[in-house]
Amino acid sequence: MSSAYLFPGQGSQHVGMGLELYQNTPEARAVFDQADEQLGFALSTLCFEGPEDTLTDTVNQQPALFVTSQAMWQRMLAQGWEMPAYMAGHSLGELSALTAAGALSFADGLWLVRQRGELMKAAGEREPGAMAAILALDIPTVKAICEQASDSNGSVQVANDNCPGQVVISGDEIALIRAMELAEAAKARKVVKLPITIAAHSKLMASAAEAFAQAVDATPIQSPNVPVIANVTAQPLTTPDQIRDELKAQLTSGVAWTDSMTYLLAQGVDTFVEVGPGDTLLSFMKRIDRKASRVKLTFGDNY
Repeated sequence: MSSAYLFPGQGSQHVGMGLELYQNTPEARAVFDQADEQLGFALSTLCFEGPEDTLTDTVNQQPALFVTSQAMWQRMLAQGWEMPAYMAGHSLGELSALTAAGALSFADGLWLVRQRGELMKAAGEREPGAMAAILALDIPTVKAICEQASDSNGSVQVANDNCPGQVVISGDEIALIRAMELAEAAKARKVVKLPITIAAHSKLMASAAEAFAQAVDATPIQSPNVPVIANVTAQPLTTPDQIRDELKAQLTSGVAWTDSMTYLLAQGVDTFVEVGPGDTLLSFMKRIDRKASRVKLTFGDNY
C-alpha cells in the first residue's frame, strides 16, 4: 500500500477548526501558541471563535489554514503515522505540504504564508478581479472559452482544474463574465461566480508574484523528506531550486490538481489522506478515481 497526504487550500476553513486539537493535544497546542507569538496576534482565537468574516479575509485565512494543517500534522506524527510516499497541497496547501515534508521550517513556512496572503490581498485591491466555478465541461472546452473571452481589455484563464467536471476560472471581471456566458451556451451544468474579489492564479497576481519571489529567495529551503507534487507542473519537487521555481510561478499559474492526482495514481498510490479541516480534496479524489482509498482524519468533531 502506498499513500499520499494532501493539504487543502482556501475554502476549507470554518470557525472552530483546531479547537479540540488545541484543547486535547500538546503537540497541536504548541503549534498554535508558536503561531500566535510569531504573528503577534491571537490567530488561534480567530480559528476557534471567529468572527467568520475576519477569518475568511485572505490575509488571515491563509495562515489560519496553514497552522491548522500543521497542528494536525504534528498530532499525526505523535500518533506514529508513517511518512507517506508523496505529499501534495492545493494552492496555499502547497506551502503546508512543503513544511510537513521538511522543506521549510514551521516559522519560515508561516512567514511565507503570511506574506502570500498580504501580497495577494494588496494585488486584489490594486487590480480587482473575479473567479467562477464551471461544472460539467472538460478542460479543453474551458480553455477554449477562456481564450475566446479574453482580449486586449481583459483576460481570463483556468485557475483550478480540481477534478473532472469541476473547473475554476479567474481573471478580469469583464472577461470572466463573457466566459461565464460562453460556458452556459456550451451547456455547462452550472456556472457560479465565487464571492471573491481576488483573481487568484491569474495574470492579475503578477505584482504579488514579483514581491513573493523576493520573499521566497530570502527563505531557507531544504530538500523535502518526501517528494511534493507541484501545482503548476504536476511533477515531483525534490530540490530547493525546483521548490523556489514552483512557488514563484504558482500565484499566476493554474493549479493542475487533476493531473497531480493522476500522476500519483500512476505511481501506485492507492490511499489518500487529507491533512486539514474538511474533506474537499477527498471529494475531488472521489471524482478522479472512485477506487482510491480516501482517509478522513478524526481528531474530534471540530478539528
